[in-house]
Amino acid sequence: MPKFTHTDNKGKARMVDVGNKPDKERIAVAEGSIKLDNETLKLIQENLVQKGDVIAVARIAGIQAAKKTAELIPLCHPLAIHHIDIKEIFLQDGIRIRAEVKTIGKTGVEMEALSAVGISLLTIYDMCKAVDKTMVIGEISLIEKKKK
Repeated sequence: MPKFTHTDNKGKARMVDVGNKPDKERIAVAEGSIKLDNETLKLIQENLVQKGDVIAVARIAGIQAAKKTAELIPLCHPLAIHHIDIKEIFLQDGIRIRAEVKTIGKTGVEMEALSAVGISLLTIYDMCKAVDKTMVIGEISLIEKKKK
């Protein structure tokens, strides 16, 4: 069984020391989805949701979440994010959010990408909860993680 890196030899939580790792370009891509009623989808696409432009606000919320990940997840390293791209894909029964996060550093940005997706989806939920009581946030997963 692989050893967890975020625990010491007594099993206590700790922050991993990445000080000796070389800086590399690091990229992570995550995706998740939210199922919505057809009428809600139409309202979003036509920008008629009373709270405002759902997609624009969700995108900004996702960007903010990626930048604040180390403040939310205790053992994450604070990272200088060099690029965040959040895209929405309209599906027949909802919206898929895809986030790509890039940095140059000593550790990966997968938690930042996952945070961006999760908060983008929660923002869609928040902005549409008055008109859709059937929404379901689906699986959020890491699609790709690479370093160059």
